[in-house]
Amino acid sequence: MMDDPWKEVSMIIHPLQRATPEAVGISSRAILAFVDETEATLDELHSFMLLCHGKVAAEGWWKPYAPHLPHMLFSLSKSFTSTAIGLAVAEGRLSIDDPVLKFFPEEASPSPSENLKAMRLRQLLSMSTGHQEDTTGRMASAEDGNWARAFLSLPVEHKPGTHFVYNSGATYMLSAVIQKVTGVTLLEYLKPRLFEPLGIDNP
Repeated sequence: MMDDPWKEVSMIIHPLQRATPEAVGISSRAILAFVDETEATLDELHSFMLLCHGKVAAEGWWKPYAPHLPHMLFSLSKSFTSTAIGLAVAEGRLSIDDPVLKFFPEEASPSPSENLKAMRLRQLLSMSTGHQEDTTGRMASAEDGNWARAFLSLPVEHKPGTHFVYNSGATYMLSAVIQKVTGVTLLEYLKPRLFEPLGIDNP
């Protein structure tokens, strides 16, 4: 068994092939009509790419955006955070059934609520932590800047797993868990495991 299975990950990057729309069975006029309709309907377009049979049949960017410029991904980053948790599970570093409090002994209250004690990583992943509303705003306003402590100090109104609310604070806590168990940031953890093998040089 290898000490570090990630060393065996292939670093060969295969750039996407290009083809004309007609070469992959798509009408150029249909693509233009779609782009025109989308441009007229949406307030702001940044970029567009159409793949068919593994080949790029059409692509474009609206100024000031360009293919070489990094782009804010906002909540798409949640997918990368969840992926990091999955990788950490595969490496035996944690389980999604671990209590959230297990990772934050210094940040937690000495007398946490029963609902907080019942909260597991799986509820962070599914945004069913039991909070009545998104925790992000209250975490961001924490005077000491400790978002994890702020999250753990908030009331958990519902039993975890019974109430869904879109909660970016839950995703932040997952990134904090990764940092606790690995000693590196989420980005540093994902670089050799995900971004570099995919050829993403500037995530």
